[in-house]
Order: sequence, then C-alpha cells, then structure tokens
Amino acid sequence: MAALALFSIRRWRELQKASAEIKQLKGIIPICASCKNIRDDKGFWQQVEDFVHANTEAELSHGICPDCIRKLYPDLCEDEEKLKDED
Repeated sequence: MAALALFSIRRWRELQKASAEIKQLKGIIPICASCKNIRDDKGFWQQVEDFVHANTEAELSHGICPDCIRKLYPDLCEDEEKLKDED
C-alpha cells in the first residue's frame, strides 16, 4: 500500500512538472493576410517568428517550399526541369 502511495505521489509530481512546462497558444490570433505578421495583445505587429518565440516553447527553422522556389527562382526550376527531361 505504501509503495502505491509513493508511486502516486511521484506520478502526480511528474504530471505537475509536465503541465508547467507546456505553453500553448489558444484562441484567435490576428494575422495579416498579406505579410503574415501577427498583432499582439498590445496592438503591435510582429513577425511570426518573433511571436512564436515569445509565446511558445517552439523553435522555428526556415526553408523554402516548392511553390515559392518556382515563384522566386524560376530560372533554377527551369534548369531542374531540363535535367529531368534529359534522364
């Protein structure tokens, strides 16, 4: 019985610690339809990366999706298509 009580206390402490470490965004987040900046509670606009860093435990990494590569670097995509055609 004592072992069960000890286990329960340890488990409860682990759950409390885990819940204290969780930081979630909830509700509606106002985001600009054009530049994707986010308006904070004080009415200031900031980049998504800055907002996420300030309000969560998450870290962001950057890359370029295929659609943006075609849009921003069409000459690279044309070269890639030519290489595919040659195979």
